[in-house]
Amino acid sequence: MTITTLGLDADDTLWHSENHFAVTERRFTDLLEPWVAGDEAARRLLDRERANLKVFGYGVKGFTLSMIETAIEASDGAVDAGAVQQIVEWGKEMMAHPVELLPGVAETIDVLGRSHRLVLITKGDLFHQETKIAESGLAAEFEAIEILSEKSPDTYRRVLGDLGVEPTQFAMVGNSLRSDVLPVIGIGGRGIHIPYGILWGHEHVEEAPDDPRFHQLARFAQLPELLDGLTTP
Repeated sequence: MTITTLGLDADDTLWHSENHFAVTERRFTDLLEPWVAGDEAARRLLDRERANLKVFGYGVKGFTLSMIETAIEASDGAVDAGAVQQIVEWGKEMMAHPVELLPGVAETIDVLGRSHRLVLITKGDLFHQETKIAESGLAAEFEAIEILSEKSPDTYRRVLGDLGVEPTQFAMVGNSLRSDVLPVIGIGGRGIHIPYGILWGHEHVEEAPDDPRFHQLARFAQLPELLDGLTTP
């Protein structure tokens, strides 16, 4: 079977996202310097984000609340209201940041849409993701848009079931091996990895899968060439 349906991740696949988190994290670690060193502050923040995922989910809002909680814990409650307000303002800046498409995305999606069903599959805060999708100008290119709380084999099975697509007819494109590639390969689809320059620690995977259904590209614009004639084993 050929690939009929293409799933596309959003953040750091279609547009920049993690670089905004990285800038804010550097500001945050600078803020905590009176109490903990930068590397330790970053480690504590990542630990707190992971612990809070089941409560706040993914996205800027959970990140902001995790920064506040980490600041209070790291300073033993000494952090003042002004610093907490500054963290809140950083979160608001991130929420309001304009969407910046990655190079070649708009043109390549136009090409892909002529030969494949396109589905946007992302995770994160519903309101923020809906806002970014609308601002991107790409919404009309997708047959369906799925904003998930988590990307797992079960959620991908559910999405493909709703679309009436067999896993062997499906390929998922994204910057995260953990979220975009491994779960899809696990259910019998193909995973196409396009690394972004920065990867959130929670998404880190030690090794790429040794599987014929795994592909890696350097640029989004290389997708049409890869998909031409691509068949499942």
